[in-house]
Amino acid sequence: MARELYDLLEVDPNASAEDIKKSYRRLARALHPDANPGDAAAEARFKEVSAAYEVLSDPQRRAQYDQFGDAGPQAGNPFGGGGGFQDIFDAFFSQMGADPGRRSGPQAGADIETTVVIDLAEAAFGAAKDLSVRLPVGCAACDATGAAPGTSAETCPECQGTGEVRRVRQSLLGQMITASPCGRCAGTGAVIPSPCPTCHGDGRVTEERTLTVDVPEGVEDGTTLRLAGRGAAGPRGGPAGSLYVHLRVSPDPRFERNGDDLHTMVHVSAAQAAIGTELEVETLEAPLTVAIEPGTQSGTVLRQRNQGIPHLRSRGRGDLFVHVQVDTPTELSDREVELLTELAELRGEHLAPPERHRGIVSKIRTAFS
Repeated sequence: MARELYDLLEVDPNASAEDIKKSYRRLARALHPDANPGDAAAEARFKEVSAAYEVLSDPQRRAQYDQFGDAGPQAGNPFGGGGGFQDIFDAFFSQMGADPGRRSGPQAGADIETTVVIDLAEAAFGAAKDLSVRLPVGCAACDATGAAPGTSAETCPECQGTGEVRRVRQSLLGQMITASPCGRCAGTGAVIPSPCPTCHGDGRVTEERTLTVDVPEGVEDGTTLRLAGRGAAGPRGGPAGSLYVHLRVSPDPRFERNGDDLHTMVHVSAAQAAIGTELEVETLEAPLTVAIEPGTQSGTVLRQRNQGIPHLRSRGRGDLFVHVQVDTPTELSDREVELLTELAELRGEHLAPPERHRGIVSKIRTAFS
């Protein structure tokens, strides 16, 4: 297998097309005559590298070179075949600002960001929220054209309406073309002889606008909504950018959210936990009756299905988990001490001596007096 052209490009014969292109770009930048004025050796090497890339960047010519070496048809003459020079042009100048596909016309407006605060119920079930934003909008005086009433924009004489200026210069490889946005029309392809006095030719003015945002059900804190076309208007009638709305969900003291599930706590007395009862528990909608079974222990979790947050991208809802906290009484009357003592005796439970009971009751009363 021939190696000379691969050696010139400093790549292995098994190198991919992308590796060959990267190596050529690197060498071309370093050896280009503009970067080495008066250096004949660099100029000669630049020609060799370009010729090598001319062959190896073309799959068919590379295959011929790999098989026949310089003896292959036109293999040793990179300028003998047509079409290869454009590959060199694209590889070298794609990093130098040329933009052959650039289109003229008004530019798009910028994206806008804002934040909206919602409560937990709005995050769960959705809401329509009004928000005020200050942003560029189309100028009504000139209908967003930027031209004074009764006048219009004209084709830019510098770029002839293309929005870019191309310059041709001679080099060792022939004509080189560079392209850049037109400085006179800022790449729009049009100039305004008589600017609108309201917007000064920009085609837009900054105003405070009130927008309505539809918050979908099931969103979480930190969710961002993208509203296409609701951002800043582009200059001279250009399309508007997007509005990004960041949602912040304010804490709800009744609930703790975990994904689409909610957690809440209820307090019951020792008697209610022992004998059982029914309690009303708050949800995001109507109160819910929950049964406290006899003998419920502190820390018991009661699961109420489909009482949580609706799922954002599917049907159904999360669950509500009710955490039961059994409260021990801290202030007892003498009669309550007697009753609890009698209960303990019936259950065969050991208690402190009676005089200590009275001391405990006295201390508790003193603490709360």
